Amino acid sequence: MMLTHRPLTPEDLDLVCRHRAAMFRDAGRREDAIAAMAAPFRHWLAPRLADGRYFGFVLHGADGMPVAGIGLMELDWPPHPAHPQDGRRGYVLNVYVEPSHRRQGLARRLMDLAETEFRGRGVTYTILHATAAGRPLYEQAGWAPTTEMAKALA
Repeated sequence: MMLTHRPLTPEDLDLVCRHRAAMFRDAGRREDAIAAMAAPFRHWLAPRLADGRYFGFVLHGADGMPVAGIGLMELDWPPHPAHPQDGRRGYVLNVYVEPSHRRQGLARRLMDLAETEFRGRGVTYTILHATAAGRPLYEQAGWAPTTEMAKALA
């Protein structure tokens, strides 16, 4: 399959928002929860796409249509035994492949692009939150579970 990739731009706001909603929908999240997140996420994302705090890539098919995307961030994080000399962590989010293009290695290609980008920025440790569907891909690429826990305080 002939694919091209390019960095995300501020003009990708709608695409990233659509991919994020679809990603959560595919993961089984309730539609009302996705709808409640939509406007706040868009408001959060727009300035970060504009100033480069949120970056990533879009894959395009031969017809020029976007078929997959990935979002990336650098998180301010204190040095840690896993990254003792680096006060940052890379964060991978919003990995999404259109259903018609799944099982063709596109998510793996996005992850390779992400790792190359983080290495180029000098980021030495990266994290992500995996869905059940994504976990095998990440494990095959050398990612490992951590001891993270979470609690909603709302």
